Amino acid sequence: MSRSSRPSPLKPRKAPSQPRAAETVASIVEAAAQVLESAGFEGFNTNAVARRAGVSIGSLYQYFPSKDALTIALMRREADIFYEDASRGLEHPTGKAAMDYLISAAVRQQLRRPALARLLDVEESRPALRREAAGSETFQTLLATIIVRDDMPTQKRPDVVAADLIAIIRGMVDAAGQRGEKDVKDLGRRVRAAVFGYLSGGAGFD
Repeated sequence: MSRSSRPSPLKPRKAPSQPRAAETVASIVEAAAQVLESAGFEGFNTNAVARRAGVSIGSLYQYFPSKDALTIALMRREADIFYEDASRGLEHPTGKAAMDYLISAAVRQQLRRPALARLLDVEESRPALRREAAGSETFQTLLATIIVRDDMPTQKRPDVVAADLIAIIRGMVDAAGQRGEKDVKDLGRRVRAAVFGYLSGGAGFD
């Protein structure tokens, strides 16, 4: 077999085609989350995940060829949870209300399972995993849609602004997670101050 035709250790071996198989895969991914939370990187391996999920190692390998493939599946699951929540911000009638909601979603995601979020932040620093886990719908896409709404301060370069806001929001919520913060309301207030201050050029946002 040529090198290019070998199965990627980062991709699932197969997708579940039946409800029971889908439940098995979901239980394996949740077990991966629990092992990471309880044992950290040192205790995170396919055998530990299989034990936690209550499946054989052979059953796990039917779907996930490696620990990294499990990590990517977990990253995708968490990203999907976040995007589903954050996208509800678009239902709000004003840009300010939509931005408020997006910020709240980002804070909730980080502090919902803080230990897991911190560890996945580390894994996202690995380019290969980040590329494989990336989806077509992103938080930056949502931000770009909101900052051009009529009630928002006019921005000459919305794409750059959206990228900057990503850096502000992720930087603040990631740092808060690393410090072990738990106060969702307080963190949300600080992030809003930073985001709206940036958008209005430091003049405030009424």
